[in-house]
Amino acid sequence: MKTVERYRVEGRLRLRFERHPAAGQTVVTVGEQHPPLQVIRGFPLDNGGALVHLHNLSGGVLGGDGLRVTMEVGPEAGAQVTSTGATRIYRSRSGAPAAVQVTEIRLGENAWMEYLPDPVIPFAGSRYRQETRIEMGPGAGLFWWETVAPGREARRELFDYELLQIESEVAAEGQPVALERIRLEPGARPLSSPARLGPYRYWATFYICRVGVEAARWAALEKQLEELAGELTRPSEVSWGVSALVADGLMVRGLSVKGREITSGLMVFWRTAKRELYGQEAIAPRKVY
Repeated sequence: MKTVERYRVEGRLRLRFERHPAAGQTVVTVGEQHPPLQVIRGFPLDNGGALVHLHNLSGGVLGGDGLRVTMEVGPEAGAQVTSTGATRIYRSRSGAPAAVQVTEIRLGENAWMEYLPDPVIPFAGSRYRQETRIEMGPGAGLFWWETVAPGREARRELFDYELLQIESEVAAEGQPVALERIRLEPGARPLSSPARLGPYRYWATFYICRVGVEAARWAALEKQLEELAGELTRPSEVSWGVSALVADGLMVRGLSVKGREITSGLMVFWRTAKRELYGQEAIAPRKVY
């Protein structure tokens, strides 16, 4: 009889973004690529960065999968990273360990990254653990959002997954500025509880960081984003909030009944923050399929 472990997939992807001085453009090097993770190519951006799409050739994350993504952005280089679609977390086989995805990102001096994946959709019966660690060097900037759906709503799967565990860490010049640990087990602790999601189904976290920006500028941006949060909030439909990190950034949190409210709201916060921190317009990543 075959054991569950024989079905386990160990996917790996290692990317390096470096700025080419002569061309003034960031180039992408694939250091390691092991299925089901894959990158086809990097696309040049008008601001000198490079856009890459993270592919999962399996179409989703299977129970027992172990996936690791490592990305390094060199000094002065820029990266915009997105997925080709939602991250689907499939039902786990009986006895299989939780699927795991580990992402490690290092940003060099004055580097920047826009890490903008599509939502995570945990299917009924799935068990998934996600770990993300980001280290920022002097002057580095980060725009990173994470959105989680309740399941496949079209099939009336609402919080039918077994386990969703998300661990995130963001550090600036070796000092942690954000630590988050989330463990959701809807069967044991219903998410409709007022102490958890209440009437909402989708939730998102958006980190906005730039190392070395003075405290007064962060305070002004926090106030501006708080005003936006108030304008976008509609009780029992969508709710937004803004919090300052211990240093070098802000965090935006969103809760919504509908996924499209999260998507449109994140774009509003991103556009405002990028304009204030970089004097540039935020351009949504071009999708490839």
